[in-house]
Amino acid sequence: MTDMGGAEQRSTAQAVATRLWNSRWLLAAGIVAVLTVYGFADMSLYVVLLVCAGLLLAAAMLPAGVARHSAEDAAAIEAGGLQQLSGEYLAAAVADPLIIFDRTATIVHANAAALAAFGGIAPGMSLSLKFRAPEMQALLDSILSGAAASDVVDYTEKLPVERAYRVSASSVGHDTDLYVLVFKDQSEARRIDRMRADFIANASHELRTPLASISGFIETLRGPARNDPAAREQFLQIMHNQTGRMARLIDDLLSLSRLEMKPYLKPGTEVDLRQTLDSVIDSLGPLARENSVAIERDFAKGPLNVPGDRDELFQVFENLLENACKYGQSGGRVVVTIAHSDDGPEPGIDVTIRDFGPGIPEEHIPRITERFYRVDVENSRTQKGTGLGLSIVKHILTRHNARLSIKSEVGNGAAFTVYLPAH
Repeated sequence: MTDMGGAEQRSTAQAVATRLWNSRWLLAAGIVAVLTVYGFADMSLYVVLLVCAGLLLAAAMLPAGVARHSAEDAAAIEAGGLQQLSGEYLAAAVADPLIIFDRTATIVHANAAALAAFGGIAPGMSLSLKFRAPEMQALLDSILSGAAASDVVDYTEKLPVERAYRVSASSVGHDTDLYVLVFKDQSEARRIDRMRADFIANASHELRTPLASISGFIETLRGPARNDPAAREQFLQIMHNQTGRMARLIDDLLSLSRLEMKPYLKPGTEVDLRQTLDSVIDSLGPLARENSVAIERDFAKGPLNVPGDRDELFQVFENLLENACKYGQSGGRVVVTIAHSDDGPEPGIDVTIRDFGPGIPEEHIPRITERFYRVDVENSRTQKGTGLGLSIVKHILTRHNARLSIKSEVGNGAAFTVYLPAH
């Protein structure tokens, strides 16, 4: 009897607790209302406590069906709202191309994204005739035969432009005899993967070449040239040059990596272009004298300030001026110009570094800022280039909302112009 009485008490307590929990929001609203009246009216604290106790008692006595009825009403409202949404509306809300088809692989509906991606599709058309690739045929067979409730394949659409998709197929609901195809565009991800693979391959090649040279000279020094002081000195100098080349390449790779990891520039910082270009020209004075190149200045009057990072812009102009001194050496001079510009969407400043050397053939200009791209491989390596300088320039200018334009004519030198917005 004692156990039965205890069980009944626990059951009653659980029921009361459940009722209080189900009525918690109503109870909270009532208590807030009472406290509000108490705050603004001349009411006894005893009365307030009595009313709150009454609210608790009423909530504890509230039939459980009320809360259940409320939940059922919410479910009914949700079901009614979803019934108002047709499959067409739901398909239109999907950003990716989506096609609904039936058991005969006939298109029932295609959303706007699918119409844009695969022109010429319409309800009543056969999917098997539209997508003839073996992987798509296998996907449709797998779903329609019931071998799989859902499946995924990779598919490439060739026309009008090549696009790579991850295609998922699944049945719609239960016993509807309808199925859905969703095409997730993977083209950009594939392009980035190819760029990453190419970059790693190029970087590996650039490092392997001097490393192989050093390894070969070490073998020679340990063998035939062991007792030849003249050969030993020559080989050690070559090895020193090759290690310097690897060090420059690694520095540029790290520089690119740091730039890619940096957040976009914070507003509020300004760079004095006049002072920055003067510093760059002074720092490259020894290189210019070594190459018998005279650097001329043509700076506009007045303030020449732009938003940006001083160290990064210094690196941009240092790379451009160093290239002009090295590859435009035969012209004998380089002109650095700073001028106000009204050509862009907003007022800005143009910095142009012009050499009078052999120039750049027109077919190379569109690709000259690509990583490891060289117009003349042998000349670039002779000048201790890494093939990354202009890539770094382009990356920094992108962060500054700036742009680089290149004009060149074979035999008449090249002009690299950096446009920087003034605000």
